[in-house]
Amino acid sequence: MCAFSFTVFTSVFQLLPTAPYRMLELGGSTVVAGLFLGFMTYSSAFSAPFTGHAADRIGHRPVLITVSLVLAVFTASYALIASPAIMLAVVIVHGFVWSALLAASSAYMMSTVPASRRAEGLSYWGLTSVLAIGAAPALGFWVYKHGWTALCLELTALNLIMATIAWQLPDDRATEASNEQNPANPGAHGRVEWRVLGLSVGLALVSFGYGSLTSFSALFADELGVTPRHLFLTAMAGSILIGRVTIGRTLDRLGHRRVLLRCLVAPPIGLALLAAAQGPITFVLAGIVFGAGFGLMHPAYSAYMMAHVPANRRGAAFGAMLAAFDTGIGSGSSAIGWLAHVGGFRLAYGIAAGIALLALPYFILAERRLGFR
Repeated sequence: MCAFSFTVFTSVFQLLPTAPYRMLELGGSTVVAGLFLGFMTYSSAFSAPFTGHAADRIGHRPVLITVSLVLAVFTASYALIASPAIMLAVVIVHGFVWSALLAASSAYMMSTVPASRRAEGLSYWGLTSVLAIGAAPALGFWVYKHGWTALCLELTALNLIMATIAWQLPDDRATEASNEQNPANPGAHGRVEWRVLGLSVGLALVSFGYGSLTSFSALFADELGVTPRHLFLTAMAGSILIGRVTIGRTLDRLGHRRVLLRCLVAPPIGLALLAAAQGPITFVLAGIVFGAGFGLMHPAYSAYMMAHVPANRRGAAFGAMLAAFDTGIGSGSSAIGWLAHVGGFRLAYGIAAGIALLALPYFILAERRLGFR
């Protein structure tokens, strides 16, 4: 699963930072460039509660194999598209498939990791995506220098490798019963985990800023003359890596909720630092601070959430979580593109910091209202 996820994120984090440049190359504006990630994540968000439920019913491993093959088709098709409008249409369907992959892979991991070490296991597994985020943008820009078609072909090859790895995975249902402290609930029903969706809005407030970072931190670096242009993403990835290697292994002992509340403080500070950035030093500092909170937020929240969800509803729960998270990413990418076009990147990231600041009070209020405490 580490190999699978590393390949997944190496592929997508080459596509996402370079796609805005391709959109601009095809004649689109900054606003249109931001819509690529926005449309993908909105599609993923709206479909995730349903694709997660479907993954529970079909089986997580078969879903991983199927969506890897479908993603290979999508990445290959981008090489043939010469219109921003058509790229946006295709990425909507791409997002639908992407949501199934994320929900199924997270649910698969939950059946593999012992419940007593859930947050620790997710932290280790998440390191693969962190490493990919740190390396993939630089690799993507390097391949992009050789042409958009070359990049699309490389991404297609990675998607085929994903399918091969998924084919080799054992059936997660064979190990689920021995690892599970929260057994399946035959009475659980409904396609959407509404309580999880409501609680996850707090994550959406943070991911609003994260979506803008993925799409536009490189363009902001270009504007300020900061090199390399992927400096923020690399610093953020390094911070996440260090946090998960050191603190990540103690999350279950420290307490999921306790860690989560502290993690929600750092992202708005990191975004505020980025809004005030003047050069590479402040770019790196902003990336470190944002990554320090963002990197531990996901495993802490996932483990906290799983303690309140039956085993046969994992996919639906992760789908609901993904819906909120991706809504934030899509909104951030789209809105920050527009705000940067109108008032500049400093204003855009300042607003993103203010929105992320609301995550902590929202979570505290929502967990009581929704019956998590």
